[in-house]
Amino acid sequence: MIIDGHCHAGKGDRMTAPWNTDAAIEPYLRRARAAGITRTVVMAAFNSDYAKANAAVARIVARYPGCLIGFVFVHATRDAGRIFQMVARALRWWRFRGIKIHGSEAMPTREVCETAQAFRVPVFVDVVSRPEVIDMLAPQYPNVNFIIAHLGSYTDDWRAHQQVAYQVARYPNVYADTSAVRRFDYIIEAVKRAGPRKLIFGSDGPWIHPGVELHKVRLLGLPKEKEVLVLGQNLLRLMEQARVGEAALKVARREEQSMKAEPRSFADGASQLPVPDQITDPGALNEYRL
Repeated sequence: MIIDGHCHAGKGDRMTAPWNTDAAIEPYLRRARAAGITRTVVMAAFNSDYAKANAAVARIVARYPGCLIGFVFVHATRDAGRIFQMVARALRWWRFRGIKIHGSEAMPTREVCETAQAFRVPVFVDVVSRPEVIDMLAPQYPNVNFIIAHLGSYTDDWRAHQQVAYQVARYPNVYADTSAVRRFDYIIEAVKRAGPRKLIFGSDGPWIHPGVELHKVRLLGLPKEKEVLVLGQNLLRLMEQARVGEAALKVARREEQSMKAEPRSFADGASQLPVPDQITDPGALNEYRL
């Protein structure tokens, strides 16, 4: 089974470029079938309302059962305060398997990462040639798997490719997708440094031909048992951890209960703090000790 880990579906609403106008899935699927691709991860095109766009993607996924897998697209700042609810809905009702963030809009926040951690889903992020962000994210959330689109750069920034090739080797929870990487030697570099278990085949369809992107992976000349990792098994391993369906509902209910248990105001929280006469060890007041 070959899985394309990066494709878009549905209409955008900005209409200033192909990626925010229309991501027609049918032409992509014809190309994917001809190339031997059996399943595809899809996410929305750029949109000003990702709740609406994700629902449209869910309807597209439902039209092609067993073929498409949805990821939840969120805007880390515009959707702040409702990201957990957006992801919970998509995982419970639509059985989506990951979160998508685009750094040109906003980089992943703690809210995004903690939501991914709670539901055990990967965060697929385009860092827009800013791989230093990965050095902030990966150590802070070692239990969250990050998939870095385009080996760090859609715009052929060789410095970003080079750094991400190091980062996928350095961090156990960092992976990279191969989509739209023209500088092929950096894909080779990533395989040499991190091994095939850290790369994921993607096309960034429908605008890029999935057969062309698949051929790049074939050209690596990996042994069959290693090639299948890049062509689907790595991504399956990350997605199968996801809490979907009733499991997602349980996570959401636990979160709701924990929110109710937290102090509702500063006064409530302050009442739980020790007052000076309750501190029996004077040394406890020393913030720094030699």
